[in-house]
Amino acid sequence: MNGQATGGTAGGAALSDAGTGRDAILRAARRAFAFRPYAEVTLRGIAADAGVSASLIVKHFATKEGLFNTIADFGPAADRLFAAPLDGLGRHLVLTLVRSRREQQGDPLLRVVFSLGNDDERTLLRERFGEQIIERLAALLTGQERTLRAELIAGQLLGLGATLSLRRAGASAEATPERLADLYGPGLQRLISA
Repeated sequence: MNGQATGGTAGGAALSDAGTGRDAILRAARRAFAFRPYAEVTLRGIAADAGVSASLIVKHFATKEGLFNTIADFGPAADRLFAAPLDGLGRHLVLTLVRSRREQQGDPLLRVVFSLGNDDERTLLRERFGEQIIERLAALLTGQERTLRAELIAGQLLGLGATLSLRRAGASAEATPERLADLYGPGLQRLISA
């Protein structure tokens, strides 16, 4: 589990990846690695969930470890999350998180919390999350206690993602991304601008 991330992004529906099935594979792999230990995850199981052949997974990712390394890469999520000026970043973070969840049918960050892998896999996910989300955000912030504020912002985003996961039919799930950003964004912005 100590290979380098192979990159990769997950977009919308499986058809958006030009018929290659890559997005469907990534969604299925996120579910598999989040809810089962690494040793129990199989390429055949992921393929069945994604509606593709196991050989297609090998074509795109070479090995199960290559696929896991792609799933453990938070860089593409960070690129989307942090693509706004600091004075509007709080609102942007909420809009991006909520829209990403709805388009990709999964949360771009929560896998760091729910992974059931062994210590090596959980450690890799935590390290990548720390480097690619928290440290990158801290580097964008100005002022005092940047790392503390970045950790608190990440915690707030994870909390929002968890709420939306738990309340799939509740008011938060039914609210528009804009309404959630109106309510949740100012708290994040206070941490960003502190």
